[in-house]
Amino acid sequence: MRQALLSTAAGAAPVATNAAARPAERRLFRAAWPALTVLCASCAVGPNYVRPSAPVATRYKELQLPQAAVGEWKQAQPRDVAPRGAWWKVFGDAELDGLEEQVTAANQTIAQAEAAYRGARALARGARAGLFPSVGASAAATRSSGLSTRSSATPGAAAPTVTTYSLPVDVAWELDLFGGVRRSVEAGVAGAQASAANLEAVRLAMHAELALDYFVLRGLDSEQQLLDSTVAAYRTALQLTENRFKQGVASGIDVAQAQTQLETVRAQATDLAIARAQAEHAVAVLVGKPPGDFAIAPRPLATAPPEIPVGVPSELLERRPDVAAAERLVAAANAEIGVARAAYFPTLTLTGSAGYQSSTLARFFSLPNRFWSLGPALAETLFAGGRRRAANEQAMASYDAAVAAYRSSALTAFQEVEDNLAALRILAVESEQQAAAVAAAERSLKMAQDQYRAGVTTYLQVVSAQTAALANERTAVNLATGRLTASVNLIKALGGGWRESDLPDRRAVLQRQATPAAPNRRP
Repeated sequence: MRQALLSTAAGAAPVATNAAARPAERRLFRAAWPALTVLCASCAVGPNYVRPSAPVATRYKELQLPQAAVGEWKQAQPRDVAPRGAWWKVFGDAELDGLEEQVTAANQTIAQAEAAYRGARALARGARAGLFPSVGASAAATRSSGLSTRSSATPGAAAPTVTTYSLPVDVAWELDLFGGVRRSVEAGVAGAQASAANLEAVRLAMHAELALDYFVLRGLDSEQQLLDSTVAAYRTALQLTENRFKQGVASGIDVAQAQTQLETVRAQATDLAIARAQAEHAVAVLVGKPPGDFAIAPRPLATAPPEIPVGVPSELLERRPDVAAAERLVAAANAEIGVARAAYFPTLTLTGSAGYQSSTLARFFSLPNRFWSLGPALAETLFAGGRRRAANEQAMASYDAAVAAYRSSALTAFQEVEDNLAALRILAVESEQQAAAVAAAERSLKMAQDQYRAGVTTYLQVVSAQTAALANERTAVNLATGRLTASVNLIKALGGGWRESDLPDRRAVLQRQATPAAPNRRP
């Protein structure tokens, strides 16, 4: 229950009657105003925000391994010239650069996150509106007859009907004595900053997803090129076997084996088209185009894994937008504790009204028809059945959950960096080993073919050598694709060149500034 403790009003009085009192009231108001201002600015209940601790690795384990464990692979050193923002340019692929620009302009997931950020900024500005008074105006015309008009009427006569016109302007201002509104603004600003960080995390994820799909597609093109060249080689081998069969040198089994080998690889080449079409469709959706209107010309993979500056572990939490978003949510939850605690304290509201009221319109705006009222109202909730305590406990539990989520996101960030450092290290060593396996398989195939032509061995030996060579060559292509995708994932795990200092500050959140254009943005 809210109980008003004090109110003062004056109204509907001639100017001469109030003239003596107004100077005293003005002096009292001028004297009380600085005190009210200081009081409102100095008191804000609830804990002041302190960034919670998070687990930080002292070093990256993968960077401390001895050289014998990594073979010929060398870890890239940090470089100040590493690109920020357009991190995909480190791969040196002009077609990838063009597709990434289309993601920035037309990706619908990014547009959704950008709209959420604008909504969070508007919510913060709405919370700030509680710091200011509200002003309203109304106009009314009332026609009445009753007890209020009979007292002035002639006895025995019918009560007259009176028309009353009024034009008041009402002002109400709830002073933020205990900082409930300021804590709401603080929570709104932190929430908007979290939304801004989430927008950057979505951008990073969409750009990384495009790069992954693009390199997978190029890897499939390389594999398709390999299978096409293998089909051509197997067709030549089949022709050779048929000629030997016609000459009576080879058996029908050799022809059948050569035919089987050729058709098997043809089927594999045809099946590969499914995966390529799906990768191309995924790229189309990321750049905001219908898959039916989008195509990428086949081109084999020709990009080498770039050197990636890793930096030191202590910087990682400042470079990951998702971790920054989790930390800003902790700040918002901390401010919500202050909002919940402010409900324990009374509210002081200043209300005022001024305007004109008259029963005639002829001299409606004359001084005798002017009225005004001004008064404070102090209210406190005496009993709420434990609602405020429950709200406070809920706010504290939400804060604890936000802290746990922040620390979990920090651990996940270090895990992802270590995972991809390990992937790059192991894939580099495996690629060298696979290159040796490919060379050995090609030598084995050549020897088997020479022996078959010389009649020393059967065609089954050639088939076995062909199968081994093709399998090793396809593995080498997959490893090359895997190294590129691991490079993209490492860049993503490192934050893509983003910095926590890129987040908008309080002023940028609260001001009505123009936001970047986004797809589907209403004009």
